[in-house]
Amino acid sequence: MTDRLPRAPIPPFTRADAIKKVRMAEDAWNTRDPSKVAMAYTPDTKWRNRSEFFSGRDEVVGFLTRKWANESGYRLIKEIWTHGDSRIAVRFCYEWHDASGQWFRAYGNENWEFDTLGYMAVRHASINDVPIREKDRLFHWPEGTPRPENHPSLTELGL
Repeated sequence: MTDRLPRAPIPPFTRADAIKKVRMAEDAWNTRDPSKVAMAYTPDTKWRNRSEFFSGRDEVVGFLTRKWANESGYRLIKEIWTHGDSRIAVRFCYEWHDASGQWFRAYGNENWEFDTLGYMAVRHASINDVPIREKDRLFHWPEGTPRPENHPSLTELGL
């Protein structure tokens, strides 16, 4: 028995469901609200992010709090790569700058697995940061808000 309500869409995913789940994740991460983001994951979620391994919502909140304290100007675009009944593979890019003002574009891939209620139980992320010039930035919507619906996708941007 669980006290959690279903988090639609729930597995098994159609392609449309998977695309919706990806956009929901992107929108949540763009808020930069660790507590809000963590609620999309199971209470015992398992993560690998770059070289860090951790589990549970409390550790997700701690990780995201540290991450966004260092990554200013954070703006993210996710795009579905493929999906299965309870799994989704995503590619993404995000732009951010450090305290010195150096901008970066982070390129990455994520593998997600969901429980039967639609919460992410497993997240594996591989990410590489590439320094960019401020004039080469491509993500310009207001920080802390979802990407506008008419903003180009990663594919449309050639990323």
